[in-house]
Parts: sequence; structure tokens; C-alpha cells
Amino acid sequence: MSSLYLDEGLDLSGVAVGEIVVLDGDEARHAVTVARVRTGERLAIGDGRGRIVRGSVTATEPRRLELEVDEVHVEEAPVPRITLVQALAKGDRDELAVQAATELGVDRIVPWSAARSVSRWEGPKADKGRARWASIVREAVKQSIRARLPEVDPVATTGQLASRFEGERMLLLEPSATTPLRGIRSDGRDLVLVVGPEGGIDPGELERLEDAGAERVRLGSSVLRTSTAGPAAIAVLSATLGRW
Repeated sequence: MSSLYLDEGLDLSGVAVGEIVVLDGDEARHAVTVARVRTGERLAIGDGRGRIVRGSVTATEPRRLELEVDEVHVEEAPVPRITLVQALAKGDRDELAVQAATELGVDRIVPWSAARSVSRWEGPKADKGRARWASIVREAVKQSIRARLPEVDPVATTGQLASRFEGERMLLLEPSATTPLRGIRSDGRDLVLVVGPEGGIDPGELERLEDAGAERVRLGSSVLRTSTAGPAAIAVLSATLGRW
């Protein structure tokens, strides 16, 4: 399988088989000088907006390569869209959730400063944390050869969640809930999965979000780590809603 290189600045909308696509900048430098891609090798280039072209490399320079396209893949935006609201967690558990969720097809990721979050993104740390998650998302997209690059929002407080997702269906992953996630059926709205930190979602936050229209759902009888719950829920929803 060919490696994927991403260039969000490329316009691949009108590219056809037989044309030459030029990749330059840091992605080309990595391909040529780090991965040592050579003329004749096959790879893929994506724009992160639903298009991937594949073909053979026809020319290389230290920060530039040319690809002769022999295949064009266009992927429509999935319906319904799935957003993961991932609570900040200690260690790398939130980052593991972000990586796996991206590989499994999440469309948008929102860092959440929950009441029980040990980790805090404040001041310059908020921008640094968001950039770190965006980098993880980008690498996961390349590894899994996804056509679409998920968005990573600024960190949100509990009070901001309801207004940020007005008109969408918010599902709170809560082990004590009686409604199984596998029983969820599409009602036309995009979905927002809310995953708490290690200690779970604070009761006051559950009540506040339910007052805003959120629904409690459970994955199963076991209690999953915060690094596992979101990706597992995305897999369940993707299968039951026909995204896979």
C-alpha cells in the first residue's frame, strides 16, 4: 500500500488521471530526504478535504517531487458527522484517544476542560496543547490513509459545550446509563460523543448537559479508560449507522 502525504494547500479538485501533481515544502522534504522516496516509487497525496491521488514519482528534488497520477479517489463527507469531545486527562491517555479516534474516522475533536480533569490547558498551554493534538491527528490520518483531516477545536469548558453544539445530538458516555449506544439510530442530526476524564463525568456536569438536551448512553457492562471509551464508541456508531 502506498504512503500518504498531506498538503492542505493543494487543490486536487480538478486533477485527472495522467496529470502531474507537485508536492513541495516540508512534506516533500520528508518524502525525499527522510523517507528517501525515489523516482518510480508509488505513493499517495491528499488534500485533507476528501481527495487522494495515487501514482508514480517522476522527479525529485530536496523539497519537491512530481507525481504522475494514475488513480483519483474522492470521498464524500460522512453522514452523520461524529465529533469527539475528549476530556483532558493525565499522562498521554487523552492523546491516545485522539490518535485512535482519528484512525477510526472521527470528523472533529474538541478538547474538554472537565471538572475532574487533572490536566489543565490555560494561557499559552492551551494553544500548545491544541497544536499537539492537531499534529497527532495529522499523523494518524497519514498512517490510516484517510481522505479527510478532522478539525481540532480550541479547548472548551462545560459551559461552552451546549452552545458550541446547538442543533447536534450530544451523547454522554456514562457507565450507569440504561440506554445502550448500539441502540442509537440516526435522527438526521450530527453526533457529539462526550467522554469524561479518569474519574468520569462529574454529576453536576451530567445534569447541566442533560438540561441542554444531552442523552446518557453506555457502551456495555465494563468500564473503559478515557483513552479507550471514545474510539470504542466511534466504532460502534460507525457500524450501526452505516458509516462503515
